[in-house]
Amino acid sequence: MDETLIATINKLQDALAPLGGGSSSPVDLPQITVVGSQSSGKSSVLENIVGRDFLPRGTGIVTRRPLILQLVNRRPSKDSKKDTKDLLNLESGSNGNGGQSEDNEDEWGEFLHLPGKKFFNFDEIRQEIVNETEAKTGKNAGISPVPINLRIYSPHVLTLTLVDLPGLTKVPVGDQPKDIEKQIKDMILKFISKPNAIILSVNAANTDLANSDGLKLAREVDPEGSRTIGVLTKVDLMDQGTDVIEILAGRVIPLRYGYVPVINRGQKDIEQKKTIRAALLDEKKFFENHPSYSSKAHYCGTPYLAKKLNSILLHHIKQTLPEIKLRIETALKKYQSELASLGPETMDSPSSIVLSIITDFCNDYNGILDGEAKELSSLELSGGARISFVFHEIYKNGVNALDPFDQIKDSDIRTIMYNSSGAAPSLFVGTQAFEVLVKQQIHRFEDPSIRCINLIFDELVRILTQILQNPKYSRYPQLKEALSNSFIEFLRQALIPTQEFVTDIIQSEETYINTAHPDLLKGSQAMAMVQEKLHPKQVQVDPKTGKPIASHSPAPSITEDDKSQGFFGGFFSSKNKKRLAAMEAPPPVLKAVGAMSDRETMETEVIKLLIQSYFSIVKRTVADIIPKAIMLKLIIKSRNDIQKILLEKLYSSSDMSDLVKENELTKQRRQECLKMVDVLRHANEIVSSV
Repeated sequence: MDETLIATINKLQDALAPLGGGSSSPVDLPQITVVGSQSSGKSSVLENIVGRDFLPRGTGIVTRRPLILQLVNRRPSKDSKKDTKDLLNLESGSNGNGGQSEDNEDEWGEFLHLPGKKFFNFDEIRQEIVNETEAKTGKNAGISPVPINLRIYSPHVLTLTLVDLPGLTKVPVGDQPKDIEKQIKDMILKFISKPNAIILSVNAANTDLANSDGLKLAREVDPEGSRTIGVLTKVDLMDQGTDVIEILAGRVIPLRYGYVPVINRGQKDIEQKKTIRAALLDEKKFFENHPSYSSKAHYCGTPYLAKKLNSILLHHIKQTLPEIKLRIETALKKYQSELASLGPETMDSPSSIVLSIITDFCNDYNGILDGEAKELSSLELSGGARISFVFHEIYKNGVNALDPFDQIKDSDIRTIMYNSSGAAPSLFVGTQAFEVLVKQQIHRFEDPSIRCINLIFDELVRILTQILQNPKYSRYPQLKEALSNSFIEFLRQALIPTQEFVTDIIQSEETYINTAHPDLLKGSQAMAMVQEKLHPKQVQVDPKTGKPIASHSPAPSITEDDKSQGFFGGFFSSKNKKRLAAMEAPPPVLKAVGAMSDRETMETEVIKLLIQSYFSIVKRTVADIIPKAIMLKLIIKSRNDIQKILLEKLYSSSDMSDLVKENELTKQRRQECLKMVDVLRHANEIVSSV
């Protein structure tokens, strides 16, 4: 079961390899990432775990691409001449070479980019890593985040997965880019920042641990050391009398998984072709015979490190596998949904595509107007709800805010009263003066009504924009633009009869003032109200009964002085008889001046009451009828006619084949989604089998 779990993760790594292993991958797989400086012995640790020389060596940056190293433990073949007793026993650490050749049929490597090809010669594996690295990065010292996947089958390894990352460097050398340190650091951080990454920090024991580059970087993303394991190399090169016991005890820089000391081959050993298996025997003897480590020898060395890494990885996989399953399923649904919205790489005729888009648009438009859209927002009002807001909040409040007496002054009423009565002064309150004034005020409803039409036009264009945000319209950019232009042009043309209709409604209210309207204040009522306002009733109490007795003030008598204080009184106020006798001509501009008489005051107040009453009637009518008119002439017309208009404009277009040319971004995104769906479907099959 344990081997199956690691094998499952290996399969997932292979399945997800086309995604590059970077941020584009939607799944964070549990893996052991190896970090350390160039001089820390990182490559030697990996080769010791594998038991074979296979990594490129040399000066400068050797590892220039991440290497995903999958180790698979397998039983030796029955017909192998090799005695199984001589095979590596990982638990005891025994590793005799047995005098056999390093190359045999029980150990080989396979690269994901070369499916089906087995490399039995590990020198060829090294050369293939060099070739594949240069294929991506060139022969200079550049680096690439695209990983190389190598799987090694051997009876001498524990099933394990490791990711070897470029060694940390500080100073550019030779052809290395100037910012090489930042490039490598950024690449390593992308891998070790993932929560499911176990960090294997390789550090030289003969230098101060606090200055270890690998440990510093690990602590940036894992400050508590909860997912970091330390490896101490070059233990045999420490000064006489010194050891790493304090570090192993966790008293220097504690890590959750602790530290494992190992011994690698030196440069001299490599030059003398000392095999790793022989080196592992020497490593075992060193720890068993060293005074500081002999009591803990079974917790030291490469075989123990491999076993511990295997155990850590298994435990980590068991913890994270349910979450990985969920992430793969979620990502698969997401990309399948996006792929469906992008549509298949269709071979349909241009006419069928255009017809389909027009039909979809009209359905979407009607659905949004009616509040039956597929995706109703809970965050903001949209579509028909916004139109309702314009009618019942913006327009209604705009109309209600109109006040006739913002513009009508008492002096204006007085002047119109005299102008409307002509040469003979009126005996009664003038109906004509009332009509002239109220018509002027009714005309004021035209501006907010036209403004309402324009607001509704803006809302319909907003609906258009909302619909065209759907990827299915972006798929054909020229068709999308033509559809948008045709729709807006249609709305602009529909504005003209709508504005004419609304203007006619306002003008019809101006043209005929219905003084017989049942809600209009009667003249006698207005007179009584003004009389009460100007001359309130005096209440007297009957001394016998104690009940109030209503009594009216006596009507004021009109004296000669009152007669001279009216409209014309101001011009004849002079008591100079000679001047009066001269009969001077009236001035070019003749205005009503002087204090109003009681009669003028009463007539003015009566007209104001009647204007207020009739204006309120028209206000209610307009607030009700104008939205209906806009609904009929603009909104309902657009619903009923838009499909016919779009078919006439687009379906009969001579350049229809140009209209349905797909957006290059859509093509590219479809290919990306197809790739993601294919990869994730395969990954889903793998995890579903566990």
